[in-house]
Amino acid sequence: MLDDVKKKEFITQFAKKLGEIKQSKGLSFRKIAQNCDLDASFISKIEKGTENITLETILNLLYGLDVQPKELFDFDVDLKKDDIRK
Repeated sequence: MLDDVKKKEFITQFAKKLGEIKQSKGLSFRKIAQNCDLDASFISKIEKGTENITLETILNLLYGLDVQPKELFDFDVDLKKDDIRK
């Protein structure tokens, strides 16, 4: 099982990338929400890194942002086997 620090780090990286894409495209939370099946306040929470989301939510974000998955996940994660506890 991954420790909570590693999980939070990943969620934070994802949130940061979401914010970068939103800003580069000049999108508001409302505009993203209009393009997909998510509430603007929920998208805001995702960008703040306070939500651990599902694959279905990621798919909605892809539509809302009009990007491919590789763009949303274009960040590095330091993967170490020591991070996994049994």
